[in-house]
Amino acid sequence: MRDIQGNIYDAIGGYKKIEELVEAFYARVGKHPKLTPIFPDDLTETARKQKMFLTQFFGGPPLFSQERGHPRLRARHIPFEITPSRRNAWVECMTNALAETSIEEPYRTVMLEKLSMTATHMMNTPENEKGESK
Repeated sequence: MRDIQGNIYDAIGGYKKIEELVEAFYARVGKHPKLTPIFPDDLTETARKQKMFLTQFFGGPPLFSQERGHPRLRARHIPFEITPSRRNAWVECMTNALAETSIEEPYRTVMLEKLSMTATHMMNTPENEKGESK
């Protein structure tokens, strides 16, 4: 992963840019056939939590922890069958959202690297066992 100075959150424009990114991301997630089975129909609350999480994840205020405690990402995602193809679909949606929101380099690449590693860590179901959320 590339080394950058300062925090990503401030460098990309703070909460406004995180908000744009999350809105662009969930516009894609809500239409992706591999992802809709594991996401709610109404993504409003999911997007709100993601904005808090990404703010904290990229060096901004600890909004997520203040409201919801430690992120415990893997534990929070265990109820959902996350296969390699769903991981890839998630990363594809995020890649396109990062491009749409015009986040500049090297921040876009660093953000995608961090999020891709996190998405890989969330996988919990082999491809041949995929199904609907539990």
